[in-house]
Amino acid sequence: MSKLNYRKIIVTALLIILPLLLEQINSYFVHIAIAIGIFSILSLSLNVIIGYAGQFALGHAAFYGIGAYSAALLMIHFQLSFWLALPAAAIIAGLFGFLLGLPVIRLRGDYLAIVTLGFGEIVRLIFVNWVEVTRGPMGIPGIPAPRLFGYSFTDKTDYYYLILVMLMITIYVIHRVVHSGIGLNLLTIREDETLAKSIGIRPVKYKLLAFTLGGFCAGAAGAFWASYITFISPDTFRYLDSVNILAMVILGGAASIPGSILGAVILVLAPELLRYVDDYRMMLLGLAIVLMMIFKPSGFWGEKHRTINFYSSQKGDQPHGQIAKSRKSIR
Repeated sequence: MSKLNYRKIIVTALLIILPLLLEQINSYFVHIAIAIGIFSILSLSLNVIIGYAGQFALGHAAFYGIGAYSAALLMIHFQLSFWLALPAAAIIAGLFGFLLGLPVIRLRGDYLAIVTLGFGEIVRLIFVNWVEVTRGPMGIPGIPAPRLFGYSFTDKTDYYYLILVMLMITIYVIHRVVHSGIGLNLLTIREDETLAKSIGIRPVKYKLLAFTLGGFCAGAAGAFWASYITFISPDTFRYLDSVNILAMVILGGAASIPGSILGAVILVLAPELLRYVDDYRMMLLGLAIVLMMIFKPSGFWGEKHRTINFYSSQKGDQPHGQIAKSRKSIR
């Protein structure tokens, strides 16, 4: 058994027993672990759009909110179970990702950022002002907990294992997508869209796929959040939340699945660790991010991850051979 498999087994075992250990110290730590799981999914979903497709989007919290409100309304007004409301909410958020992608995929740089920022603010204002449906600033209380074979998820440990399963599924799906011909096409579009067109890649198709997949995963995270907290309001899905998710992607490393998770871990834990210096917490956190951007601009994991996957070879396999294997997918 290789060292990599041993590491996977050890990490999996630690993740399984983690809530049991944290419960012995303080149940609040389990909540922090759940928050890391949620933001890991959000960071991964945004990384598909920014890291792989190269689309600088600033309204990702909108998909998170659409998923949360969709799940809450489906469970409360249509009595759908959590297990049906979650995929339905994810599909709705993915549809909005597709609809957003249609008009913005021809934009680049600052223009794209401004349009996606506007989309996020429009969605938030709808949450605030459509009182008949969303209850406006009062929010939606009493969102049901998941139930499975008569068992109700009421304990934090139950939610921890649920978000862990969701995170593993998200990692698996995104890993399969970005390490296929689709991922290679997305990276080609990100690096040089004109070159991509010249070799037969259709940027519109793959950008729409990135927005749809990103919206779908963010919507699933929002549906989980709604059921976990049992209350949602527009304050949870602000522009600053989109910036926070973006910072996780940049901090961990663009086009890197482990980097997205690492960025989420750092930016969820950092405010908690700096809580005892509350007056200077945001200043110290901001200074740390600025220094990291100066001395390690590709993120903590991004550069190393890209080097391993795209420029180094495995035993007996040359890099050119790996690229050649993907040519069929490109065409």
